[in-house]
Amino acid sequence: MALLKKEQLTFFLDRLFELYPNPKCELNYKNHFTLLVAIVLSAQSTDKGVNKVTDKLFEVASTPQEMVSLGEENLKSYIRSINYFNNKAKSIIALSQQLITKYNGIVPNTVEELLLLSGVGNKTASVFMNVAYQAPLIGVDTHVFRLCHRLNICKGKTPTEVQEKLHKIIPQKYKTDVALALILHGRYTCTAKNPKCKICPLIDICTAKEKKGI
Repeated sequence: MALLKKEQLTFFLDRLFELYPNPKCELNYKNHFTLLVAIVLSAQSTDKGVNKVTDKLFEVASTPQEMVSLGEENLKSYIRSINYFNNKAKSIIALSQQLITKYNGIVPNTVEELLLLSGVGNKTASVFMNVAYQAPLIGVDTHVFRLCHRLNICKGKTPTEVQEKLHKIIPQKYKTDVALALILHGRYTCTAKNPKCKICPLIDICTAKEKKGI
């Protein structure tokens, strides 16, 4: 199936934002530090699962100093239900220490500086900047990556490749919120397994339906 043409993509985005006019990040957080921690925890995990553990975690550790004082082993006891909790605990303690040592406990506000922190990759940095500062950066998580391919928005072998293509084809007015809108659509309607095509408000303009014979 061919990729959406410019006019088709614009029409799709107009309709998408009719459904999600003010999309919001569904991770719970208290400040920029807890937002960054929540995003790190969300890799290969659901927002619902992350929120379940951070509700208690952020009551005892909502700053880099408190996180370091909590310690890696105690942190693990809070996030044990999260995928890859051992590696994530190690990264969170390390980045907390980096924030204290290099940034006076303040989360930096540039992608370049964020990428220097332990456990922070391109997706995490982009999502953080997008949510914290409404920066027009498109973080490509599993939902965005999947929908871009399924809906013929763009294709790429890696999230970074898809991100680069999205930044070229998404109109400027939609760049800030497009990832959040796609995430919500992918999470609740265009799901990975058994997508809810029959009740999808976008089914009339969906090119993926032709694959399913709908």
